[in-house]
Amino acid sequence: MTEPDAAASTNIKTKFRTHIVAGLIILVFSISAGVSLGAISIPFSTVWGVVINNMISELIDVDWSKGREAIVWDIRLPRTILACFVGAGLALVGASLQAVTRNPLADPHLLGISAGAAFGAILALLHTGLFLGLITIPLFAFLGALVAMVLVLAVSQFASATSADKLILAGVAVSFIVMSLANMLIFLGDPRATHTVVFWMLGGLGLAQWDQLIYPLLILVLCGGYLWFNASNLNAMTVGDETASTLGISVARFRLIVFVVGALITGVMVAFSGMIGFVGLMIPHIARLFVGGDYARVLPASALLGAIFLIWADILARTIMAPDDMPIGIVTGLIGGSFFIWLLRRLSQ
Repeated sequence: MTEPDAAASTNIKTKFRTHIVAGLIILVFSISAGVSLGAISIPFSTVWGVVINNMISELIDVDWSKGREAIVWDIRLPRTILACFVGAGLALVGASLQAVTRNPLADPHLLGISAGAAFGAILALLHTGLFLGLITIPLFAFLGALVAMVLVLAVSQFASATSADKLILAGVAVSFIVMSLANMLIFLGDPRATHTVVFWMLGGLGLAQWDQLIYPLLILVLCGGYLWFNASNLNAMTVGDETASTLGISVARFRLIVFVVGALITGVMVAFSGMIGFVGLMIPHIARLFVGGDYARVLPASALLGAIFLIWADILARTIMAPDDMPIGIVTGLIGGSFFIWLLRRLSQ
């Protein structure tokens, strides 16, 4: 490597570290705001006092009510942490799908993966019951997401729609079919229980609980680690299948693995948050504006930005119609739809 190249590489790494540090600072502030803001506002000092007191008891003097402690520790903090996990997970899936399909519009929502996950969750809720315990819904959501992804691939092969643009169209078609089947499950289910399904159809974080956060965290760490470890392969896939093959990558096998990993992440996130669209579409594009196109940088930046974005989307959902919670899927849909229109215009220029 020549001296100018080495200097440029060092500059890129330094800039990336600066962006990550700044992002982490914004993330900490966002978490504080997510717990502080709501129908009842709580000062930042009280928020962190409650957090520290619950982690290390009797370290500081308690000058807040039990009601405020319950709001911070039992309701808002697990909800905000879940927003971090879901936002990061969906952003990682979107970034990886955009690489292996070479389509800037690829997204778990548009490719039908979210619809499949919702179908699985609804099936478990209304018809099979939690016969495997708490893991039943995440497992069924993953299986539904995986089946939906297989259907998209099968439809694209059947229709000879092998191009990236036509793969998205196949995903949209499968999404409509799967959501129709999900609506049929709702229609055939117990009318007294169907109101709970609205959570999965419109998205929400209000059911977050401490003892359930381990599932999305574990999947995020394992699957996100796999994607980051294979960042060089994702870079090669963005150039083209032939180039990736010459580099020794088994293209079909790697693409299938990324689809399965994406289905696993999406299935688990949808199981705990419902259908939240457009996060996977928007965030990777914003990340590339800051850190460039190298997936070793795009993936962590996308995860960080996805977490921050969904925290603030949840804050909007909780405060716009306070004390009622607006489904977070409405907020991300409005923002994401506008971004989608802007992206289409940008790609057409």
